[in-house]
Amino acid sequence: MMRAALSATVLLWAAASAASACEPDALGVARVLTLKREHARYGTAQYGPLPLQKGEVVLTFDDGPVPGPTDRVLQALAAQCTQATFFMTGANLAKYPELGLRVMRAGHAVGLHSFAHPSLKSMPAPEQLADLEQGERAFVGVFGSAPPAYRFPFLEETAPVLAVLKERKVTVASVDLGIDDWAPNDMRVDTLVARLVGQLKQKEGGIILMHDANGPTADALPALLKAIRDNGYKVVSLRWEDGAGPITH
Repeated sequence: MMRAALSATVLLWAAASAASACEPDALGVARVLTLKREHARYGTAQYGPLPLQKGEVVLTFDDGPVPGPTDRVLQALAAQCTQATFFMTGANLAKYPELGLRVMRAGHAVGLHSFAHPSLKSMPAPEQLADLEQGERAFVGVFGSAPPAYRFPFLEETAPVLAVLKERKVTVASVDLGIDDWAPNDMRVDTLVARLVGQLKQKEGGIILMHDANGPTADALPALLKAIRDNGYKVVSLRWEDGAGPITH
């Protein structure tokens, strides 16, 4: 309870501190959605939907933290006074622990995205589980607690990893829509924005997949956030009931 209260206080302080630096008519955060610390699976690409209303979106980023692109992503989010969930690889957390902490200190939620981002379905079960364990150790080493959520690399769910996540009450996060921001796709700003707007019109909201390790995504993020705002969508920030969220150490 104390950690949850502290996290909420830090979140409010971070939002208040950033408000003066926000863009006019900033996107902001419409509401906070607090999820149970349980094994649930969300994202209509594979599972059921998050309890979102029509016109609500959740911003998520994969593959970081990476110096440069992740820094620019944080800057763009801060300018719009909005929040996201970052699914980080253990390998990058081990390399750049301070950047990982910066993400959480800025008020964003964090989850795990494997250790080395392998194609798990091509690996024997013991190797899959070894990657998960290594990823969790890196996550705990940086944040001091186990990850509340996990996103499978390439969204390739496997039974051995899923069984462990269920046992540990870890939420599995899939997606509802994305911007296809990976090579060899066209990643010009106008193209990424057009993909996002097209997907939003089709889905009418949901969990958005982007990649903070990708330079073109970081460059396009101000325009992407503007498109979300200009098309009338509202951002929902995710938290977990055990207080998983911003920390101060």
